[in-house]
Amino acid sequence: MSKAETADTNRRPDYDHEIQDIVDYVLSYHVTSEEALNTARNCLIDSLGCALLALRFPECTKHLGPIVDGTVVPNGARVPGTQLKLDPVKAAWDIGCLVRWLDFNDTWLAAEWGHPSDNLGAILAVSDYASQVRMAKGYPPLKMQDVLESMVLAHEIQGVLALENSFNQVGLDHVVLVKVASAAVAGKIMGATREELLSAVSHAWVDGQALRTYRHAPNAGSRKSWAAGDATSRAVRLVDMAMRGEMGVPSALTAEQWGFYNVLFSKLNQDNKLKPSEQSKFKFQREYGSYVMENILFKLSFPAEFHAQTACEAAVTLHAEVKDRLKDIHKIVLTTHESAIRIISKVGDLANPADRDHCLQYMVAVSLIFGNLRAEYYEDSFHASNPLIDELRSKMEVVERESYSKDYLNPEKRSIANAVQIYFSDGTSTDNVEVEYPIGHRFRRDEGLPILEQKFKDNLATRFPKWRCEEIFELCADQDELSEMSVNEFIDMFVI
Repeated sequence: MSKAETADTNRRPDYDHEIQDIVDYVLSYHVTSEEALNTARNCLIDSLGCALLALRFPECTKHLGPIVDGTVVPNGARVPGTQLKLDPVKAAWDIGCLVRWLDFNDTWLAAEWGHPSDNLGAILAVSDYASQVRMAKGYPPLKMQDVLESMVLAHEIQGVLALENSFNQVGLDHVVLVKVASAAVAGKIMGATREELLSAVSHAWVDGQALRTYRHAPNAGSRKSWAAGDATSRAVRLVDMAMRGEMGVPSALTAEQWGFYNVLFSKLNQDNKLKPSEQSKFKFQREYGSYVMENILFKLSFPAEFHAQTACEAAVTLHAEVKDRLKDIHKIVLTTHESAIRIISKVGDLANPADRDHCLQYMVAVSLIFGNLRAEYYEDSFHASNPLIDELRSKMEVVERESYSKDYLNPEKRSIANAVQIYFSDGTSTDNVEVEYPIGHRFRRDEGLPILEQKFKDNLATRFPKWRCEEIFELCADQDELSEMSVNEFIDMFVI
């Protein structure tokens, strides 16, 4: 046996080009799209509103605060809506957890799904901490313009990677993309060099990645509500390590046998060997720019998994017609797209709120019965006191329409179509109510923005007195004034 067969060639490679592309984009791209920056502002206020609303739920707030009670952190990052001042790693966890908890923040749907505003956990925590440190040293703080630009970058990294690459198909959760995007953008905010950023992003890929187990039957549970906070927190920790001189992993993706592609992004045959045709590498539909933020989807009417948004809208439309005939319903036909069937179509018992807000049939049933869908409607007590919900679920038939599935992946459409039709015992039926684009879609921006702003006002009112709500909203409605405000002063307004 030759030396070549008994020893690896230990020649350290250059960083994978996919890693270099992310880092060079973050370091060199200048955001010029006014649409992207304006959408980032709306995304910011929507996400902060979601975070404030989540503070009403004890299952969420039990996770917040320092690991060791009473810890005092100099220049600590603040958690909006609280009095907490934490180190940036734990602050990223808390903010990310709050933004994501109710499944009400923005969404990106493609080959992979996700919620790019999850990255705000890292962006806000690091920006607030860095601003206070800079001021303590006599330097000017960061401005909110820096936050908005960072949001565009993070959205783009996560979203472009998701366009053609299905991590869920190999069982991985989409928060791997949050970790990668947050590492790149948080590193830039913290002043990392190119080499340090390469190291941080490479480690984000090398980390053992979260499985989607906790998002699907029979294991759906509350971890899906804090998984993004965990990812942003880990990203900040990796950046900190890289900036302390931790060496990177140059071929984190492409290393033969040990790299991300071979270990986690390829399928095995029955002999536990890689199928040559499935030693997958990432595919890219477009270069990094500002496309994702410009096309982001907002959840404006319903705190529900996004593939069900249009189904809920259709069901609410039917509510007035069917509310007095619910006991006479014989069959409910839900026409949907392939991704919705794969992710949120389920039968059987629903064990917890996280199980219910990822059940297409549950969300449609509630919307039909009550003409609305609120976060409280997923709670155990609400479910137990409304047996009609499960009765209607048992009468539902879910079918795929190929045109819906096709237009879902069309980059010019990005539709998320659903239709609902009700059949009664006497042989009559409602019209088939179809909704192709949800209210939060780019195609419905003019219609959706007033709803987004009212949603923000309502969420502010859950935490602050009227005068503070008005002060915050007035600031956030002015793009120029918000952009010029220092990050620390902005966060000051959200401290209880």
